[in-house]
Amino acid sequence: MSTQQKPVSSISIPASGIWRKDTNSPLLIAGPCSAESESQVMQTAEALAHMRIDIFRAGLWKPRTRPDSFEGVGAEGLPWLIQAQKQYKLKVITEIASAKHAEAVLKAGVDAVWIGARTTVNPFTVQEIADALRNSGMPVLVKNPINPDLNLWIGAIERFHKAGLTQLAACHRGFSAYFKAKFRNVPHWEIPLELKRLFPELPVITDISHITGNADLIPPVAQKVMDIGFDGLMVEVHPNPSQALSDADQQITPGVFLELIATLKKPSPKIEDSSLLAAIHILRDEIDQNDRRLLETLQSRLKIAGKIGQFKQQSGITFFQQERYDEVLRKVEAYAEMLQLSPEFIRALFEIIHVESIEKQGE
Repeated sequence: MSTQQKPVSSISIPASGIWRKDTNSPLLIAGPCSAESESQVMQTAEALAHMRIDIFRAGLWKPRTRPDSFEGVGAEGLPWLIQAQKQYKLKVITEIASAKHAEAVLKAGVDAVWIGARTTVNPFTVQEIADALRNSGMPVLVKNPINPDLNLWIGAIERFHKAGLTQLAACHRGFSAYFKAKFRNVPHWEIPLELKRLFPELPVITDISHITGNADLIPPVAQKVMDIGFDGLMVEVHPNPSQALSDADQQITPGVFLELIATLKKPSPKIEDSSLLAAIHILRDEIDQNDRRLLETLQSRLKIAGKIGQFKQQSGITFFQQERYDEVLRKVEAYAEMLQLSPEFIRALFEIIHVESIEKQGE
């Protein structure tokens, strides 16, 4: 997972624009996963307009994993979005995946676009879209790539910035996993947090529908996003989720969405209370001490791995032993559950440790 390399170029983001809010409430992007019909789009837009959302979303071109899945209505749905835009005074956004899509949304008058994970992963396609939008002023929301690669995500954002597009934001939608996980896409919160550290002025919107893949998990994850300090939420809202033509399990009704935004709390980004700050400093010192112990333990573990590597080399044994690797993962996941730690987190951590152990044995 790439999270360390410093980006080559800087990205300047204006202090105002479609991704900015003057209030302490989060930026809210909501609407159906796919625009399925004119009536469905207008029914959803009417409901959400009364909830004062910031941007209405609906996918027109849907890149799907399997060829027989519903792949969207395409350009046919553009007039529906513009009708919702004008009738309900909403900003509208849709996904684009090609230069042809970019030309169509510019001509139609769509307010903003997002770049999907399957597109972000391909720099050639990203560049073609950036060239099609060059100097148009179109606001662009860039989703993270499918795999946890921070530099690829930054690179896509940079390509739009170099094309003269300054109203940019990042969209965190989680990352695909090859193992069974609680979420549809594993959040890997450390990656968007590192992006935020590198580019403090870049708004980060979280697509909680794609992270969870499960409507029941949306409320707790939405609050976690607020607690972390990200800038907004993208939520898939459908009048009748069970009948949705795509991603039915992760969409919620307008009524559930209303309950969600009514209960969300966005904490303050700054600690003003001096006594609270002092208490936190004490706890942070304890964390620093634990970090040092963790590093010392990790150093000891890698030294032992190096010794094992010597024995393997002398005996003509391969460094990678599948049975031992599986055994380690089983043990640490079981122990993690006993300690009430996330097995997914511990598995990901020990996968990284195992790669480094193999490197040490190879030395």
